[in-house]
Amino acid sequence: MLELRNVSRHFGGLRVLEDVNLSVPANTIFGLIGPNGAGKTTVLNIITGLLPPSSGEVLFNGVSLVGRKPYKITQGGIARTFQNIRVFKEMSLLDNVAVGMHANLDYGFASVFLRGGRFAAAERAAREKAHELLSWVRLDHKCHELAESLSYGEQRRLELARALATNPKLLLLDEPVAGMNSTEKEELMHEVRNIHARGFTIFMIEHDMRFVMGLCKEIAVLNFGRIISHGDPDHVRNDPQVIEAYLGRDDDDDAGAAQ
Repeated sequence: MLELRNVSRHFGGLRVLEDVNLSVPANTIFGLIGPNGAGKTTVLNIITGLLPPSSGEVLFNGVSLVGRKPYKITQGGIARTFQNIRVFKEMSLLDNVAVGMHANLDYGFASVFLRGGRFAAAERAAREKAHELLSWVRLDHKCHELAESLSYGEQRRLELARALATNPKLLLLDEPVAGMNSTEKEELMHEVRNIHARGFTIFMIEHDMRFVMGLCKEIAVLNFGRIISHGDPDHVRNDPQVIEAYLGRDDDDDAGAAQ
């Protein structure tokens, strides 16, 4: 479904990504992990059109995304969440999710002012769908409350529902458990599994290995802008390069080995 071919991104002399190759199959949960500063969010920003690659190709269902506007990429079937929560705190949960459907509502610009039957029917359908999506993340009972009243973990789940409102084929999650406690992580893991079971392909970036290992059948590891490992959780967990990237190298042991 998603393919990155030799993708690089340079900021002047800083090489944030270098020849990254990834292939994300349909109907899976795929994980990209790595230490802080590895370049993970830059990968998502390139996929979603927020940054152009310095070189390389990004394909979605065989179609190039390079040079396309972010809203066109969303309309084409890719949605994302962000590492920093971006909900509309002074709006209700229902309105937060309904906002995500604006690109798919079946009425024209004039209908917004005339408030005719077509506008009313589309708005009613949007709110019904928003309520359904909130039920998927177990927040429908709070649909009329303001988003600012939610706990941190609930705001994360609201973001999931809003991303799903764009009717994506591929859902990108940017460090979904950042800032969460262990209970909130378990709850979100449950929600991600449920969303995947409904037929969505999910590509997540994370540095929490426990969370990713519990969800993904296929994982790639990014370190200093390069893919250093790729495979199933057992392969990645036991890869010496991955262990070194997360835990560092013991220089004393290296010196001893050299002697």
